[in-house]
Amino acid sequence: MTQVHGGRLVAKALARHGTTHLFTLCGGHIQAIYDGCLDEGIRVVDTRHEQTAGHAADGYARVTGKPGVCAVTAGPGVTDVVTAVANAQRAGIPMIVIGGAGPRALADMGSLQDMNHLDLMRSITKWSVSVPSTDRIQEYLDSAFRIAQANVPGPVFLELPLDLLMSWADDDAPATEPMAPARPAGDPAAIARVADLLRAAERPMFIVGTQLRWSPKREALRAFADAIEAPFYLNGMARGGLPYAHPGLMTRSRRFALGQTDLCVVLGTPFDFRLEYGRAVNPGAKVVQVDLDANELGRNRRIDVAVDGDSGLVLDQLLAAVGEKKAGAWLAAVRASEDKSRGKMAAEIASDASPPNPLRVCAEIGRRLGPGDIVVGDGGDFVATAAYVLQLEWPQVWMDPGPLGTLGVGPGYAMAAKLARPDARVVIVYGDGSFGLHGLEFEAMVRQNIPVVAVIGNDAGWTQIRRGQVELYGEERAVATALDYTRYDKVVEALGGFGAWVERAEDLGPALDAAFASGKPACVNVKIARSDFRKGSISV
Repeated sequence: MTQVHGGRLVAKALARHGTTHLFTLCGGHIQAIYDGCLDEGIRVVDTRHEQTAGHAADGYARVTGKPGVCAVTAGPGVTDVVTAVANAQRAGIPMIVIGGAGPRALADMGSLQDMNHLDLMRSITKWSVSVPSTDRIQEYLDSAFRIAQANVPGPVFLELPLDLLMSWADDDAPATEPMAPARPAGDPAAIARVADLLRAAERPMFIVGTQLRWSPKREALRAFADAIEAPFYLNGMARGGLPYAHPGLMTRSRRFALGQTDLCVVLGTPFDFRLEYGRAVNPGAKVVQVDLDANELGRNRRIDVAVDGDSGLVLDQLLAAVGEKKAGAWLAAVRASEDKSRGKMAAEIASDASPPNPLRVCAEIGRRLGPGDIVVGDGGDFVATAAYVLQLEWPQVWMDPGPLGTLGVGPGYAMAAKLARPDARVVIVYGDGSFGLHGLEFEAMVRQNIPVVAVIGNDAGWTQIRRGQVELYGEERAVATALDYTRYDKVVEALGGFGAWVERAEDLGPALDAAFASGKPACVNVKIARSDFRKGSISV
């Protein structure tokens, strides 16, 4: 038993939970934590904006499966991280935000950066609390890790006043050891009802979302899809759970399947705008919803069976109950719709026209991805295109903001991904609008030797918004959505990275190869042609 300062106690608690990196932007209120991290072997990674530090903690969790951690200073440090916390909350990502604060003795007296952090963070976290004393720092951090991972994962905010971090206490670890988060299986009676519906269904379909990422039985999806003949649609962190060549994996026929299905099983994703709030499902179909959050069950539409449970465990239970299911004619009909849609993409993917179209650019990226590589989507139209074109399979990882639609996640996600999985190639698929939010983070990447490759689909506009704006109001009234063909690659070069500007299709592959070979943070800035691939897509 040794007396150590509060910053060291923070670091000891983080180390006990397997934390390897702390993401931050420096501030006087939290520097004792950095000192503790040096002693505990935790790498301190600094960013140029607290929002990026928050996104990095989020990205770390997505890649490792463990909560990511960021530390921000008081006042504006906390307010700057709010967007990243809200994004993680909506996406169901476990992360811990440590916020500095002035000395507790000076609370409400006007000390530097003094404000009410707890009420600010309460609506976007699972737990928002101020640690009461130095000797309870480890206890509160242990609780934070448990709460962040319990049920539907999400962010936790811990306020640590300066005097607590600078004071001393014994370094004995709390009696409660770190433990894996509990994940509930489905109620047996509910599973039996779902199994009956599945046996009787002629046109079943499955939609699987991000909650599968946190399941102790993620591999159950592959075993289930091998045994059950049905179309499977994967979104969020479930992408890659089935190989692209799997006969049940579909990406371009969901609307057709939703309109024809007689049993729609939705696992770990809500009936939100992505499913037209549940209205996209055939009105005559039976609907089953599986979710870790009982509050989501039946939200926005009537469902026939509600299962409060973990997606992977429920799939495992259903497989045991049903064994196998034949629905060959139905699967063939959906496959025909799928192949027709994919065929329309093929011509643009193969086109040698210049400037290259967005599908061709995304296909060139895909040709260079190996097993274990990671793709970060940060943008609107170009990223949505990449989601359809790139053929990913676990352990490859796809990361995008999720349903909050936060732009600017790219640098933080990518930094964390590269640090958590150093052997992976990490690619940011960027919109030209999104680059402007946190482009200066490439300085932090260069300085700290975190080589990621950004590929910008540069169409000189916020196209996902502008397309509908022009249709509604006309070209002459389309304001605030036009950009220039700006040389963002020169920005990255000026910061010490690699940059390339591409206008011709034949130059695209060599530029990507040079970026990966550079060993530096890199930006391949591609002038892309207009495409009707995303025409008619909504942006609200």
